[in-house]
Amino acid sequence: MKNKLWLFGIFFLVWACSAPEKKTETVAEVPVKPYPSFSPDSAYAYIQKQVDFGPRVPMTPAHQETKEWIIAKFESFGLNVSTQDFEAKTYDNLTWNLTNIIASYKPEATKRIMLSAHWDTRRFADKDSQDMDQPIDGANDGASGVGVLLEIARTITSQQLEPEVGIDFILFDGEDDGELENGPRLNNGKIWWCLGSQYWSLNKHVPNYSAYYGILLDMVGAKGAHFYYEGYSRQYAAGILRKVWENAAKIGHSDFFVMREAAEILDDHAFVNENAGIPMIDILDFSPDYGFGHYHHTHSDNMELIDKRTLQAVGETVLFTVYQE
Repeated sequence: MKNKLWLFGIFFLVWACSAPEKKTETVAEVPVKPYPSFSPDSAYAYIQKQVDFGPRVPMTPAHQETKEWIIAKFESFGLNVSTQDFEAKTYDNLTWNLTNIIASYKPEATKRIMLSAHWDTRRFADKDSQDMDQPIDGANDGASGVGVLLEIARTITSQQLEPEVGIDFILFDGEDDGELENGPRLNNGKIWWCLGSQYWSLNKHVPNYSAYYGILLDMVGAKGAHFYYEGYSRQYAAGILRKVWENAAKIGHSDFFVMREAAEILDDHAFVNENAGIPMIDILDFSPDYGFGHYHHTHSDNMELIDKRTLQAVGETVLFTVYQE
């Protein structure tokens, strides 16, 4: 018996030495798909053009001229452009004729990304100490988001490198006309901000329209801007939020995109998430420490505030994200 065990031991030793070595599995990194460069100079010029029209307050000549110019720019890029005209009541009982502008790239594609901003400006500088009853330029609050999206649209249609997804650029009207900062609050359950996204989210431009996700740009051009994990974005689209911030870090923009939580901000994305059921994040200059920047709803929101480095960080991050889909 002892002899047989000895022979078995020799056999096992030989088998163990000749057995193939177990390999350690490694997870390969997902390769980065190529993407085109973003021009902050071009985005800046688009912002300047909007500001040159004057404050884009609904029902004014500047508002109408800006609308015609935006539509013409999207059309010049070869996109399918449509408008969504509607009436809305303001908090002070005005009836406004408003227009959401929709420009579609690869309308036949089933997988779609929604990129949005608002194109109107506030008719009061109610956070200022002077000329509080006058409209603001809205270089950052309105024009910066539109400028970045116009440059993204120009970029993807002007060279051979194409994203694999369809893109809908949806610019909302009537976002910035809520009640006065220090005025009375109308306790009737009505939200007076974000009139365009409220309407669109309940009356989509295409029946049963949906998108894989959406990105909203609001106040994305100021000097020293920082973008945090906004509250509604975390609630409705946490995965998309992390992906975009991680993408920003991959391409060197983590100093702008800070991985830190901030409060919920009522903005267009809230209605896209809640009413339309499309997960949308908000890239927004709002700090968990001090809130909005000093320029917010003041006359300081002019072209002197706009920084091309901020435009580069936001535009390149969104462009990179779209091309990785």
